[in-house]
Amino acid sequence: MIASFLKRIGLTLSLNDPQWGRGSNNPKDDKKSPDTPPDLDQVWKDLNQRIARLLGGKDGGNGGDGNGFSPDPASARFGVGAIAVVFAFVWLVSGVFIVQEGQTAVITTFGKYSHVTGAGMNWRWPYPVQHHEIVNVSQVRTVEVGYRKSVKLKEARESLMLTDDENIVDIQFAVQYKLKSAAEWLYNNRELGNSRDQDEMIRQVAETAIREIVGKSKMDFVLYEGREKVALDTSALMQQILDRYNAGVLVTNVTMQGVQPPEQVQTAFDDAVKAGQDKERQKNEGQAYANEVIPKAKGEASRLLQEAEGYKSRVVANAEGNASRFKQVLSEYQKAPAVTRDRMYLETMQQIFSSTGKLMLDTKAGNNMLYLPLDKMLQTQDPAAKPVAPVAPPATEQIPTVEMRYSKDGRSRDSRDSRDRETR
Repeated sequence: MIASFLKRIGLTLSLNDPQWGRGSNNPKDDKKSPDTPPDLDQVWKDLNQRIARLLGGKDGGNGGDGNGFSPDPASARFGVGAIAVVFAFVWLVSGVFIVQEGQTAVITTFGKYSHVTGAGMNWRWPYPVQHHEIVNVSQVRTVEVGYRKSVKLKEARESLMLTDDENIVDIQFAVQYKLKSAAEWLYNNRELGNSRDQDEMIRQVAETAIREIVGKSKMDFVLYEGREKVALDTSALMQQILDRYNAGVLVTNVTMQGVQPPEQVQTAFDDAVKAGQDKERQKNEGQAYANEVIPKAKGEASRLLQEAEGYKSRVVANAEGNASRFKQVLSEYQKAPAVTRDRMYLETMQQIFSSTGKLMLDTKAGNNMLYLPLDKMLQTQDPAAKPVAPVAPPATEQIPTVEMRYSKDGRSRDSRDSRDRETR
């Protein structure tokens, strides 16, 4: 700035010249070359003269020593006003600032929060009236709990937690969050006027939330089926705590990086897990066997019950039918005893002869030589032979005709027997 000002008033300096600032040793050298720098005294005198002319003053003689500087009051006021205007313009222009997309500027007036501005070109009162601080509200920030940069670099003080069943688990997780209020993020997370590490605050809130969730859960639930639920509950509880503190933070995601027992008991825990898996496998096998046997037993029992019910119904029905038939026969017998007795006798004999082998002999021929078909008789009596199914009687029963053989007295043996029965 000084070099441009000196150049504007016509002064050229050469710092590399070894004779710069020194007078000429040659008294005859009254006319200096263009490349020879002037003396320091001469430079100072020329500068005073030019400033005096700029302010409207008059040069104090040909000597130009600057002691005769007497500016005009009106010109002096004009020059001072011009300098003040230029200074005010520069001061006002210094309040212009640009906010990039996805950022927010927080404006403070004399150190007190005033308002926020969005993206684009903005203006505020310059220092020391107002001050602005730009905050990136679109950036997704990450805080790691239980580890730093890698899961292998564990922080045991943060990762070891106690479960509801008095077991210890080792949990590493990451919290992703964004800013929803730049003013709250800047001024509600400060203590005693000193800037506080906001990431450490988020880490402490995350650790508090997950310790509460894990402390209410069983170890197996946290290790296996409940990982996602623990992460969701932790995110919700963190948001509640941060909203209560007006931290201006929006929790976007909680990611579980590692959930396992402590390294000191990892081997024993693996053995316990294998034993539990064997137990579950045997229980499943027993349940599968029970599911296979019990339905069969129930089906067999149901079949036996149905067969018993069928047998019972059949026996009862046969008994009722026989009783009903006996009552019908009794009523018919009371009406005609002789006819009923003959019919019963004939039906009984029909049943007997229908299931036995019969051999008819002609005794009237007077031949003493009898021929017996032994082959047919043996075939009939052979138990290995296939039994012949009895032929059901026709729907309309007819009394079969029986050959009546007479004795010497010319009477029928059946008639005689019937008379004997009647006499008895």
